[in-house]
Amino acid sequence: MYRTALRNVLAHKGRLLMTALSVMLGTAFVAGTLVFTDTLGSALRSQSAKSYTDIAVTVSDRGAVSNGYDRRGKGPTGPTLTEETRKAVAALPGTAEARGVVSGFAGIADRKGALIGNGFSTTGTNYVPGADGTDPRYPLVEGQGPKNAKEIALDRKTAEKGGYKVGDTVRVAVNGPVMELRLTGTVSTNDPRVVSGGSLAAFDTATAQQLYLTPGRFAEIDVKAKPGADDTALLAAVKQAVPQGDSIEARTGRELADEQDRMIEAGTKGMSSALLVFAGIALFVGVFIIANTFTMLVAQRTKELALLRAVGAGRRQVTLSVLIEALLIGLTASVAGLLAGIGIAAGLRALLNGPLEANLPDGPLVIGPSTVIATVAVGVVVTVLAAWLPALRASRIAPVAAMSSAEQPATQKSLRVRNAIGLLFAAAGLGGLLAGSAAKEVKLVGLGAGALLIGVFVLTPLLSRPLIAMFAPLLRRLFGTPGKLARENAVRNPRRTAATASALTIGVTLITALTVVGASVNKAVDEATASDMKADYTVAMENFSTLSPEVATQIARTPGVTAMSVMRTVEVETGTDGDTDWLTGVDANTIDRLATLKVVEGSADALKQGQLLSSRGYAERNNLKVGSTLAVTYPDGSQGTLTVGGLLESSSVVSGLLAPDAVVGAHASAGSGLDKVLVKGANGADPKLKQALRDATGGNPLIAVKGEKDIKAENRQMVTAVLNIMYGLLGMSVVIAVLGVVNTMAMSVFERRREIGMLRAIGLDRRGIGRMVRLESLVIALFGGVVGVLLGVVTAWAGNRTMAGTFKNITTVVPPVQVLGFLVGAAVIGLLAALVPARRAARMDILGAIKSE
Repeated sequence: MYRTALRNVLAHKGRLLMTALSVMLGTAFVAGTLVFTDTLGSALRSQSAKSYTDIAVTVSDRGAVSNGYDRRGKGPTGPTLTEETRKAVAALPGTAEARGVVSGFAGIADRKGALIGNGFSTTGTNYVPGADGTDPRYPLVEGQGPKNAKEIALDRKTAEKGGYKVGDTVRVAVNGPVMELRLTGTVSTNDPRVVSGGSLAAFDTATAQQLYLTPGRFAEIDVKAKPGADDTALLAAVKQAVPQGDSIEARTGRELADEQDRMIEAGTKGMSSALLVFAGIALFVGVFIIANTFTMLVAQRTKELALLRAVGAGRRQVTLSVLIEALLIGLTASVAGLLAGIGIAAGLRALLNGPLEANLPDGPLVIGPSTVIATVAVGVVVTVLAAWLPALRASRIAPVAAMSSAEQPATQKSLRVRNAIGLLFAAAGLGGLLAGSAAKEVKLVGLGAGALLIGVFVLTPLLSRPLIAMFAPLLRRLFGTPGKLARENAVRNPRRTAATASALTIGVTLITALTVVGASVNKAVDEATASDMKADYTVAMENFSTLSPEVATQIARTPGVTAMSVMRTVEVETGTDGDTDWLTGVDANTIDRLATLKVVEGSADALKQGQLLSSRGYAERNNLKVGSTLAVTYPDGSQGTLTVGGLLESSSVVSGLLAPDAVVGAHASAGSGLDKVLVKGANGADPKLKQALRDATGGNPLIAVKGEKDIKAENRQMVTAVLNIMYGLLGMSVVIAVLGVVNTMAMSVFERRREIGMLRAIGLDRRGIGRMVRLESLVIALFGGVVGVLLGVVTAWAGNRTMAGTFKNITTVVPPVQVLGFLVGAAVIGLLAALVPARRAARMDILGAIKSE
């Protein structure tokens, strides 16, 4: 039986090629994912380790936030790290050097005023020269380090991107007006944020403290040990030398490196898990192709297998021969997939570091034993499991079947059992979708969608006849006899048609669901933006940090501004149990002109009386109503009581707790940051006003001025970017589905070669034969596409219902152009997949085909 299995593999290598390709592509996705994430993780850990090479102990002040405050409005409280602290640490016996560190963000503008890099990796820090005038953490490439508030140093790549040379004037901004500083030098750095495409701006220490903290204060002190000093002993000494407080923490460099490694591992593991989901989808599609191929091969070898039974082979031996055949194919394809996956990982890294400029750290490709084992095991297991049912079917072929070469049809009993199982799965899946959408449970919707998908797959043979029958009149009218024959061939073997179409259905279902959800979210966000925001423009930081309070003053002086309001969100303690909530301060006199306040109880004018407006959801959760009082502990530690003057419907502009900024600002730390500023102009959304607002903020590249159109376009861009990534990841499953259609059509032509010869003999020309095969493939592909679109729309509808709390009044939007495009794409796939099989069928020798068995 082993020799028989090997002979069958070699004898049918052409027919099994597409099956092997589908396994190879699926396992290549798995291998590529594992190799890429392992390589990325190794490179990131290696790069991270360099940051802690010379650090024995680090003392950090967790209360030190950029500009002396954070979004919670909390300023420096308790003990801080000062120059005296640094000197005390430097004087310890085991200390070789103690470096005070200040850091934050700093946007560098190019010569056109645009931000270099993105707002999330614009790094600012202090340059600390040693005895030789250089900072060992930032080796000089050219020039020298900054020495006063008028000077700056940049990393080499940022200087090159901006076209700056030593001596040039550089435009730099933090969260306020732009500063024009002289570039004194360029440096190199292994900071991951900078290496991955960010920017580095280095100031002298006094300037950095003024920009990011308060004069004389550090966020961190890095300690370098003397040769031979024990890090643990030095840590104990450092803890005694620094101020004691909840915000002051001392740890060894090894601990920090280990923590960074854990974060990197968690991040790469999350990325790997997400990519493996799509690899699983690709393999799931491959299952249909493998099962379909082995089903057809078993049907073609009915006489052979029956003869084996007749000469003494047992059922177990027949089953084993088919499974060994699948094992050999799976093993060969998995090894090929592993090699292809290594190439995919190398190509992906080259792509990200090249055209996409992701600037991933360099390092060798990591191909671990677990990757090799997982890839081969997955490919073999998937192939063998997919061939299991065809193998069982082969073992049940009666020896008397050797007297006939005809394919053994499925019994009515097996079809009834299959339909009953399909109906159960479909009903359970539909119930899960309805229950999940009603309860707004995403996991339940996901389980329901999966069960419904399986149910429809099982029912596909039953569905194929009526759905394909819809195409019959059109096929007959347009293509005559070839069209009629194509329709009959498509429904002749519903199991085969179902398996072929199902592979394509998976991809179409997922792509349709994503597209419908994306269109629905876009519409909901657009409508919310249009209805909730009355302001013509919002002014906020690109990296979602806080604006300097000076910006509000500058905007108020801008010509053409008729109304404006700050939005300042701080964290407060409410009640007596120490719970924390977000409190947003707004201008009580103008907010109703800048945002839609949907008052459901009470009055919006309560803000002008110093009272509180609460979202209805918050009020219900905390048993509040109009007239209730709320005890509040503000960021500065003072306590007060706010009276609820009205209840609001949450919107995209205002939500949670709303109070006059006169109250919030008075109890926040000095110069507390602003989330954004809402602005209304005399002439509406006027481009001149937009430019005036940019000019008023000093042309800060980190400050964005956005109108309604800008916000809508930004939201659509984000959704489109996510969809494009998803489409790309689903591309592999679509490719495998195409291979499945090609495989099915090729084997179908081989099975029907006698029939094709007879058609030629009675007058159907070569063109008609080719057209018949192409139309059959087209009908099967369209059938899969139609089922996929319907499933995708239903799934998206249920998914949209779960987002009703996030996106108010979200409705399911089915974009007709995109959906029609998916059906056209399915049709094109069907036609392309049939090109080679149709050509072979048309060129088949008539007499040879008639004589074939």
